[in-house]
Amino acid sequence: MTKSEFKTFIKGVPKAELHIHIEAVTSLAGVKKLYKNRFGKEMSKEEQVALFSYEDLNGFIQAFLKIQDMFVSEKDFNVVFKELEKYLIKNGIDYCEAFFAPTAFLKKGFSYKKMVQIFHKQIARIKEKDGITIKLLMDVSRTFGCDNAMKNYELLKQYPCEDIIGIGLGGAEAKGPAKEYAPVFERALAEGYKAVAHAGEDVGPESIWDSINFLHAQRIGHGVTAYQDPALIDELKKTKLPIEICITSNTFTKKVVKMARYHPVRKYYDTGLMVCINTDDPVFFKTTMLDELWICHKSLKFTMDEIKQLIKNSYTSSFMSDSEKKAALAAVDKAWKV
Repeated sequence: MTKSEFKTFIKGVPKAELHIHIEAVTSLAGVKKLYKNRFGKEMSKEEQVALFSYEDLNGFIQAFLKIQDMFVSEKDFNVVFKELEKYLIKNGIDYCEAFFAPTAFLKKGFSYKKMVQIFHKQIARIKEKDGITIKLLMDVSRTFGCDNAMKNYELLKQYPCEDIIGIGLGGAEAKGPAKEYAPVFERALAEGYKAVAHAGEDVGPESIWDSINFLHAQRIGHGVTAYQDPALIDELKKTKLPIEICITSNTFTKKVVKMARYHPVRKYYDTGLMVCINTDDPVFFKTTMLDELWICHKSLKFTMDEIKQLIKNSYTSSFMSDSEKKAALAAVDKAWKV
């Protein structure tokens, strides 16, 4: 099967994506629009190249913050959700759990209440128009510290939104040990929210252990250093704690994985870990869900039956209800005609 044939077929199969940041789905055209609104001029070629030039996780985070700085009002999130909508349709994704990071916008003076009102309006529009379900996870980023994370969570409680189902720990992993954020996560879980954490992306397996033991994370984002600790692999196999795999993202930052074919997802899958495939930040890493699944097939030698299982794993690992998961898995089986 050629790449084109593979992508055409896989697009027609229902899929879920669980690790994606909404600001990082914005296409270059969308970024240029935000830039013009912010600075009143066209974005130069040199500025475009500079924005997307980075060699490690911290460099990427700085680029991410630069895009956030281009927003001039809450209304700019209408652009973001239209870009997200196009991405989901293009990749045949009918269910998505996406991160949003409010801190940079709050520091610019944006109203959290107005932001989530736009989120809700856009998510409802996409559901009605395209039949796509979007749920959000608030990224209580390590970048700004635990006190700020708690302030963000307080806003989540003050202005409840049915589309926001939980919190996630992102940001510069090396600068913010997961255990420091335990108070926020313990409270969120006690009050009925879901909890996930980026861990083992830029730091060793101890970060994953801390996310399990202190944050009680219900999914692990990235988890590429788990293979360094056999006891952790045994724990992940036993508990079936889902790992949100982002192959191109991990390869791009080159902290742990240098080339896609060396990504530990193949070993994780064969060992019996619960893994699902995601893009993380499509525009930053020049990838899509279809591309990531092709990498699994072509570079990591996942058979088509295994690709099908990876797709099913995303639904199984999601925060959908059991009845929704059952229906989604049945839809995958119906669409799969290899």
